Amino acid sequence: MIEVDRLMVEEYGIQLIQMMENAGRNLAELSRRLLAGSLEGMCIGVLCGAGNNGGGGMVAARHLSNRGAEIRLKYTPHPPAANSVPNLQARILSRMGVHEQEQIDFEHCDLVIDAMIGYGLRGDPRGEIAEWIQQLNRSGCKVLALDTPSGLDTTTGQPGNPCIRATATMTLALPKTGLLMPDARAYVGDLYVADIGVPPQLYAALGIEMPPIFESDTIMHIPA
Repeated sequence: MIEVDRLMVEEYGIQLIQMMENAGRNLAELSRRLLAGSLEGMCIGVLCGAGNNGGGGMVAARHLSNRGAEIRLKYTPHPPAANSVPNLQARILSRMGVHEQEQIDFEHCDLVIDAMIGYGLRGDPRGEIAEWIQQLNRSGCKVLALDTPSGLDTTTGQPGNPCIRATATMTLALPKTGLLMPDARAYVGDLYVADIGVPPQLYAALGIEMPPIFESDTIMHIPA
């Protein structure tokens, strides 16, 4: 998937902001489905890292707010860097009046989106992110993870210490190998894969035979 992301930008001219928009829009839609089809009046916590995974969470927060949800937003461990694509998403939210909160009371959230750490994790989560993972796991709140539960190694499937225990995980383009491992199942929850617009020609160039799995829906459930 690292190579897919590189080729999307360098060979096909599909920019990060486009992929991020597709990911966040699908994440918002899956959130709606997990909440029985209604967003009006729902309280949704969104935990966003400073990288591209967090940017996808910010896009989802925008779409969810537009569709009537009350957003509780937190950047962890810090807001995204200036002039980055995630920073652009954060500025949009600020202009909409969706501002970061110091604390999130998970007991009052109908759903929490975990967009803290993506597939680039190396080693155990540390510092503030580790604290948020522990706090969210203790809450018992329904959790939707973007791409992978924060703390899970997406190659080996080994959970870090700590690791989000998600109700559901929406991964992007193709399932990462670690998400399908037996040790990961208790952390991934129900697994979904979402379309971010990867051309079939790109997969073919990598020797991957990819049928049109998103023909009828941009979000597909992967049975356990």
